[in-house]
Parts: sequence; C-alpha cells; structure tokens
Amino acid sequence: MNQSDHSYDSRLILKAEDLKQHYHVKQGLFKPDAVVKAVDGISFNLEKGKTLAVVGESGCGKSTLGRMLTMIETPTNGKLAHLGEDLLALSADAQAKLRQKIQIIFQNPYGSLNPRKKIGAILEEPLVINTKLSKAERKAKALSIMAKVGLKTEHYDRYPHMFSGGQRQRIAIARGLMLDPNVIVADEPVSALDVSVQAQVLNLMMDLQKEFGLSYVFISHDLSVVEHIADDVMVMYLGKVVEQGSREQLFENPKHPYTLALLSSTPQLSPDKRRVRIKLQGELPSPLNPPSGCAFHGRCSYANDRCKTETPILRLDSEESEEQGHLIACHAVEENRIDAIAVGAA
Repeated sequence: MNQSDHSYDSRLILKAEDLKQHYHVKQGLFKPDAVVKAVDGISFNLEKGKTLAVVGESGCGKSTLGRMLTMIETPTNGKLAHLGEDLLALSADAQAKLRQKIQIIFQNPYGSLNPRKKIGAILEEPLVINTKLSKAERKAKALSIMAKVGLKTEHYDRYPHMFSGGQRQRIAIARGLMLDPNVIVADEPVSALDVSVQAQVLNLMMDLQKEFGLSYVFISHDLSVVEHIADDVMVMYLGKVVEQGSREQLFENPKHPYTLALLSSTPQLSPDKRRVRIKLQGELPSPLNPPSGCAFHGRCSYANDRCKTETPILRLDSEESEEQGHLIACHAVEENRIDAIAVGAA
C-alpha cells in the first residue's frame, strides 16, 4: 500500500481517482493519429452496500467506465482502489484474484449467455476457472444461487434459448454472484427488457443487495430507473462528469443544463414532478473531434464565449456545504445564469 492508502475510509469499497481511457485511432496514411478520450478524468467514491448510478446518452463513456472498473480494460491513467488496495499497482496474479470481487452484468441477456451451454455449466464456469471446488460442490453452489434469483432446480439442465428475457437476465445476475463479489457493475441491465419485467429485475437486485451487502455501479440512460435504485448519481457527457451528487440532489435540485434536459425528457406520472421540456440542440459531438471549452456548449442555450473557450472544472455547488458534496462543472451555474424556469415544474 502507498502512503495515501493507509488513510482510506473503511466505509468505501471502491475509490476511483482521475480515471482515464484514451484510444489512439489511425486516420489514414497522411493524417496523424487521433486520440479519443472515451473517459477523461473520472473520480468517485462507492460506499459499501450503496448504489452509484452513472447516467448519460449513448457515447458518453459509461460502458467504457464499466469495463475499466472490472479491469476488462486497463485504464490509461488514474487510480482504482478496492478496499484501499490500488488495483492498477498489483501484480497480475493479485489483480486477477481481486477482480473476482468486482463482477459485471451486461446489457443484453440474449448475447451474454453461451447458447451451446446448459445453465448449470454457464453458472459453474467461473468456479471451474477460479476455485478448487469439486463437481458436487459447484452444482450445490449453482443451485443455491439459482434459488436466490428466483430460478427453479429444473432450469439447471436447460439451454438459454428456453428462457424469456427476464429469466435470462436472472441467469446473468446469478453468474455474477457465483464468486461471492462485493461490487457488481450493472451495464444497462434492464434496458433490453419489457417495463413490467424491468421492475421485477430491479426489485430482485435491490433484495440481493440487502441480503449479500452488495455495492452496485449501475450504468443507465433511463433516469426513471435510476431514481428507483440509486443512492448517488454521476452524470457523464463526452467522457467527463458534469454533475455528481446524491439521488435527492440530482432529482430535486439539479443544476447542470444537461442534467436538466435529461430530467425534462423523463416521463413523470406526478404532475408536480413534471418539468418544462428542454430540447437539446444538435447531436452528441464526435469524441474524435470534441468541441473546445465546455464539450456541451454547442447544445446549451446558456453558453457564452467563456463556455466556448474555457473547460469548466467540477466543483462544489456554492449553495451547499462540503459535506453535501453536490458537484457541478458549469460556467453558467457558477455565474448564476441558469433561468429559474428550467428548474421549476411545468
């Protein structure tokens, strides 16, 4: 452990500092390589038993961040500590062992399960690779986890195509639990499911969180889902965090124009929760050629000349104390230029 690790907060299960993932992209024979900053300086703390939601449009870097947290991809730069141990500083063997404690559930339950293997074999595969359990012990563990996620004993010998989408996602969740992790990265785990099934899977995940003391990094573009499950929320735009805070702060007192736009497009049953619809101008910029200054300025109705040239820093909201930890990266918020009507209900 380095010096900073000795003082880590025992409540934290995962701590990311300035994580970056930059890709070099060849543009042709006579052009220089371009750098795509898929994730560009992400920091957060995840407490034990809590859920951090990462939200934003497709292409903002959410899934890349998820792959970095599970070490499917090694970050270009930064620190990632699990219970105070920096994953990036460990040997390959130690890293592989610690990675068992951070598992991932993918978006598509149809594509993430091997169609040629029975469910029992799919669930036991992590145990075959990472443990010395006997065949009987592996089967007992698989059946036990299947029961926890609402699958029956007879499902053990069936193939993935014999299950519905919701059942397949339960199988994917069971596979993620086989190595007794304490962190689960859930990458859009319910977006491919019908709304009625979404609720069942979300409730299952919340029940499992309580039973096993799990911590979630929940990646989603759907804020109505996030409001149901998250403790803290991080809003990403083109590889950077633009707003970060507790669920209450993000849903009751959002500040960044991008967060306001995302929330305004989320359907609300309750009339007093409905917001003035904010239509974003244009498309998400290409990460190959990001805008200067604030990456959001080309789509923001509050942008001025400063926004076009100076990159905003993620800083504490001036109206709140440091303990509340509501962070925003926006010149318009800093200069009190956000129109009050954008924050109020319709």
